[in-house]
Amino acid sequence: MRDLGVGFGYLLRGQRWVARHGKSFGFGLLPGLVTLVLYAAALVALGVYGEDFVTWATPFADDWSSPWDGLFRGFLTAVLFALALLLAVLTFTAVTLLIGQPFYESLSEKVDRDVSPDGTAPESGLPLWRELWISARDSLRILARALVWATLLFALGFVPFIGQTVVPVLGFFVTGFFLTEELVAVALQRRDVDLRARLALLRSRKTLVWGFGTPLGLAFLVPFVAVFLMPGAVAGATLMARDLLGEEIQEGDAEPDADTASEEQSATP
Repeated sequence: MRDLGVGFGYLLRGQRWVARHGKSFGFGLLPGLVTLVLYAAALVALGVYGEDFVTWATPFADDWSSPWDGLFRGFLTAVLFALALLLAVLTFTAVTLLIGQPFYESLSEKVDRDVSPDGTAPESGLPLWRELWISARDSLRILARALVWATLLFALGFVPFIGQTVVPVLGFFVTGFFLTEELVAVALQRRDVDLRARLALLRSRKTLVWGFGTPLGLAFLVPFVAVFLMPGAVAGATLMARDLLGEEIQEGDAEPDADTASEEQSATP
């Protein structure tokens, strides 16, 4: 159980790191803002046209008597929107990382150099297009696994009592696991750790992963929070990746960067 606290500690340390490195935090916000706008537009469109889509998809209910047709289609519309929200939470990190690959690669490398005893960071040596291809391919494979879990949990949600108590808790732990995988992939891909090996690493320290990813998944449910937490989440996941691989993390891992330091000096009388 100690790993739960350690995982949460990495999440906090990542947020602290970007708070003290203002320039990295600012650049890290851009991909999240772009993704948020895209997702918000999609959810608004679903809210406006979702009922019409359900009506079109269920012509067999046209002859049902009132109120059963309305109740049935209203239930399906609510389920459709709930699944869309779940899918948004599960895929937000993957899409943001894909859009912001150069930003987060740079941020992760800075964290590695900052906490490495020799001041160096591993580099993949791959061209950007190759890194984007690997990231997109692995994200789709993770999404497929996440959808299997989402379908299973959705089905279990109809089981009395369990569906209203156990299933939501399991859902947050599953979401936390896959969120963490997407985030640590930024640092582990630079170390040539493939998806199968990454999953094996994460499964070997499940409580560490849950301590990091589950509170992050809960926070991501709050509008706009995901945008501001993403840079720190990438930084914290980089620290956790070093832990998973047994790499040393130098103490004092949150020294401000040059831009932030100069701002602080100019503000000092």
